[in-house]
This record gives sequence, structure tokens and C-alpha cells, in this order.
Amino acid sequence: MARTHEPEAIHARRWRILAVLNLSLVIVVAANSSLNVALPTMVRDLDATSAELQWIVDAYALVFAGLLLPMGALGDRFGRKGLLQGGLATFALGALVATLATEPWQLIATRAVMGAGAAAIMPATLSIITNVFPANERSRAIAIWAGFAGAGGSIGPLASGFLLEHFWFGSVFFINVPIIVLALATGAVLLPSSRDPEHRVLDPVGSLLSIAGLGLLLYAIIQAPERGWTDPLILVLFAVAVVTLTAFVRFESTTASPMLPMDRFSDPRFSVGAGAIFLTFFAMFGLFFVLTQYLQFVLSYSPLQAGAAILPMALSLIVSAPRSAPLAERFGRKRVMAAGMALLGLAMVVLSTLSTQSSYPNLAVALALLGGGMGLAMAPATSAIMESMPLAKAGVGSAVNDTTRELGGSLGVAVLGSLLSSGYRGGLGRSAFDGELAGLPPALGDAARESAGAALGIAGQVPGSAGDLLASLARESFTDAMGTVFLAAAAVALVSAGLVLRFMPGRPPSPTVPAPPTGDQGEPVPA
Repeated sequence: MARTHEPEAIHARRWRILAVLNLSLVIVVAANSSLNVALPTMVRDLDATSAELQWIVDAYALVFAGLLLPMGALGDRFGRKGLLQGGLATFALGALVATLATEPWQLIATRAVMGAGAAAIMPATLSIITNVFPANERSRAIAIWAGFAGAGGSIGPLASGFLLEHFWFGSVFFINVPIIVLALATGAVLLPSSRDPEHRVLDPVGSLLSIAGLGLLLYAIIQAPERGWTDPLILVLFAVAVVTLTAFVRFESTTASPMLPMDRFSDPRFSVGAGAIFLTFFAMFGLFFVLTQYLQFVLSYSPLQAGAAILPMALSLIVSAPRSAPLAERFGRKRVMAAGMALLGLAMVVLSTLSTQSSYPNLAVALALLGGGMGLAMAPATSAIMESMPLAKAGVGSAVNDTTRELGGSLGVAVLGSLLSSGYRGGLGRSAFDGELAGLPPALGDAARESAGAALGIAGQVPGSAGDLLASLARESFTDAMGTVFLAAAAVALVSAGLVLRFMPGRPPSPTVPAPPTGDQGEPVPA
């Protein structure tokens, strides 16, 4: 066998392998967050409705979250490198076709294809890291991975803003293609092949139940803000999702070769780590969804300015995430995670004070706190999940980590977005809008109540002071509703901090002897 495939050579190039995996990871995360900046552009260029905008965002998350567990299991069974390369190619195909979209439904479909590719990419990156790095370096590598995962969420809006300033909206998808080509080429040379050495049989029943259960749950979450949380269809979807996921848990608890061993949830490192990630991304994705609209609709930032405005969060996260591993070893994992979530809560409180006249320094301080909190919370939580899983099941462990991210993020967008929409409509209805703009055609009045973006578009068509009044009232109603959303997110973050302090084990293990390098299939190499 060539030396490049020998365990010693793999160990020697582990940091270059990490760089390739982080590049692949950033593509997935940035592709999701970048779309938030492009939403106002899509309203103008594609005439997308509010429901279509949410589907353009969530079609990706729906397919991504539904396929993560089966993809993680496939990587463990057949090889993680092949899964990663195939996922990158699928993602590139979806991104390339998305550049040609002329209707919202076309963009929704291509985003679903990109979600399928992402479901193969993300668990493969973390599981390869877990198998390449020895135990004494693994927490540090995972912390760097988590830093890039969070930074990608901030880099995406900046890159998207720049592209929208100079090109058509499809450029935010096309930019992924050359980056993926680079990741494919370097990955083909550098990445090792690893998989579960026991070659366990597949779990098709568990895979189908997880896809159906998670898909129905996310579909209900996505549709609930539009149809109403007590709508009969939504209640039926939630009920069927609960029944399906219960059947999944029972089947996985009894089958001889489960895709997801249920006994792992009895380990607090696994269960509390997954819960912490879920709640962190609930707050973070909801924040992105709201904040990018605030920057563009209320403060009238351009897409590029809106992307650049979020940079303090990325910089703070990049600094804090790699330092979380040594801090956890020194002060205890649960204290570091709880401190990170407390910082998240503080940042949300600061954001809740923003107004239509707020200056940027106030926002920058809140974003820096937010990035620092995310870095301290996410990396130790991810390490706890991966530490609780055997190396042979690293793909499934990574998939659980990623599934909780997507479920939390999707629920954050749905719940906090619904809270924002309700608050905006209520605020506009209680304002002078109904009285002073009674002459506005009913259809336009109804459209203005749908969203701040629609109201501002209508205001530009209304002559004289009436248009100015509508724009002012829309911005004020949006900002008031946004304050309520951020306070709700702060409460979630602070409650999460308390739960972590109560249930998470204090310190991660501190290995002093490097683990032996692993072979191409994940087995330790004999001395």
C-alpha cells in the first residue's frame, strides 16, 4: 500500500486534513446563512411570498435534518471519505442549477438537493476528524471545527452581500461551485478512508422511520407559523410525527443492529450535549432570521453592509471556540458551556434594546458577546457527544450532533419567526395605521400587515406623507416585535445554562498518552 495511506502518514498530515474538512464544512454552513441576506432580493426578483421565502430557507433544513442519521450510518458502514465526496458533488449540482432559477418553486427544489448533499458532507467531516486525531488532540480539533462551523454562519452573509451588490441573486449559489471543486480535489489526495471495522448490517427500517418522523416534525414546524399552531392539519402532523418517532425509538431499542443505539441517551455527555446544541441553535438561527431583516428593512443597510455588520460575531467565535477546549480542561466542561450560554442570553438582552435609531456600536457589542458565547458553548457540547460514542459509530454520533443543530435552527426560525410576525401584525394593527391610512386599498393594507418588507414596498408606491407614515409605522412595529423575540431567545439561553450546570458532567477526560494512529478502516494499528 502507498505510504500516503499508511497510518503514520495520515497522522503526519492530520492538520491539512482538518483544513480540507473545515473548507467542506464552511460551504455547508455558509450556504444556509447566506440566504438570509438574499431574502429581500428574492422578494424583488422572484416576487416570492413570505411563505415561499420560508420554504426556500427551510427546504434545505428539512431534507438535511431528515437524512443526517441515515447518511451518518452509511458513512460508518461503507466509508466516510466516499460519502463526503459524493455529498460535495451533489451539493455542487444543486447550487449550479439554483443559479438558473426564475421561479420560487425552482429554488425550493434545488435547495432540497443541496440539503441532501449537505446531509452527506457534515457528519462525514466530524467523524473523519474523530478517527484521524488521537484522543489527546481530539477536543482541540473539534473545537476548531466548531469555530469554523459558527464562523461559516457569519461569513455567508458577508459573501452573499458582496455578490448581491455586484451580481444577480443566483451568484450566491454559483460561488459554491469553484470552492467545492477545490475541496474535492484536495480531499481526493489528503483524506483517508475510514469506516466501522465490524461491517454492521444496515438498518433500513430505522432509517425510514427517522426520515419520516423528522421530516413530518420539521414540516409541521415550518407550516405552523403560516397556518397557525392550532390548525387541524398542523396538529395531525405533530401527532403523526410523535407516533413515528416513538416507533423509531422502540425499534432502535429492540433491533440487533440499531442505527442509533438508544442507550447512548443515558450518558449525560450525549444527551445534555445534544440538548445544549439544540437550544443554542434555536436561539442563533432565529436571531439570524430576524436580525438580517432588521438591518435591511429598519436600518436600510445594503446586503453587503448587512453581511459586514455581522462580522464581530464571526471574529469573536473564531477566537473563543479553539480556546474552549483548554478552558474546559481547566475549569470543567459544564462551567464553560454554561458561561457560553449565559453570554448568549446577555447578548440577546442587549439586542432587545435596539430601536429604529440605534447606532452600530451597540449592535457590534451584542454580536461580539454572541460569538463568544457560541464558541464557548458549541465546541465542548460537540466534544461531549463525540466522546460518548465509540470510534466505529463516529458517523452516527456526528449525525446526532448535526441533527440537533438543524432541528434547533428550524424550530428557532419557525417559533421566533412566528412570534415576530404576530408581534408585527399586532403592533401595526394597534398603531395609527388603520385610522390615518384608511384610504389605502384593502388589498394593499392586508399585504402591508404581512411583513415589514411588503409594507416598505407598498410605502414606496403611496404618494406623499401617507407613504412616509406607513414606512415609519412598519419599522417601529417590526422593531418592537423584534425586542420581544430577542427576550424570548434570551430566556431560552439562560434556562439552557442552568440545565447544563445541573446535568452535564464536570470535566472531560484528560488523556496524557496519545492514542495509537488508526488504519484506513478505523482499527488501531498493531504495535
